[in-house]
Amino acid sequence: MKTFKYRFTRLTTAFIYIGIALCVIGLGVNTYSVIVSDIAAEPYPVYPIIRFVLLYLIPAILLVILISLLISSYYRIEGNILTTSFGIIKSKYKTEDINSVILDRTTNKLSVFFKNNGFIVIVVKEEWYDEFINELCKANTAIEYTVKSKENNDKDDKKK
Repeated sequence: MKTFKYRFTRLTTAFIYIGIALCVIGLGVNTYSVIVSDIAAEPYPVYPIIRFVLLYLIPAILLVILISLLISSYYRIEGNILTTSFGIIKSKYKTEDINSVILDRTTNKLSVFFKNNGFIVIVVKEEWYDEFINELCKANTAIEYTVKSKENNDKDDKKK
């Protein structure tokens, strides 16, 4: 079993951390509002209770989602299964369903193409591309591996 961590851009990582900070601030402001609010004095106390529950629930759910993005975003090759995890969203693919892998050096993207004409783009560190491809080819030796180089836009260097 080999696991490759998902690589977020710096901007995306910054937005995730900003979102986490805003969730924590929101939870703090909601706690302060509950403390200073006099719910018992309200003519209809149900409405403020529903409001406070929702104001806690929304940032708490968002906080779980954002933290799961940071902690649980990876690609894993285990036996003949390729698992992609993006936070709480997980997908599993059989390696025998993989038709080819293309490493496009012009865009620095690694794409995995399936027999059903679907594909996914693998987003890991560029230094891990070769290791990822080797692990994938170990799981299924019938995968065709192609490198589209920067110098030869007309030609593809093919490997198996």
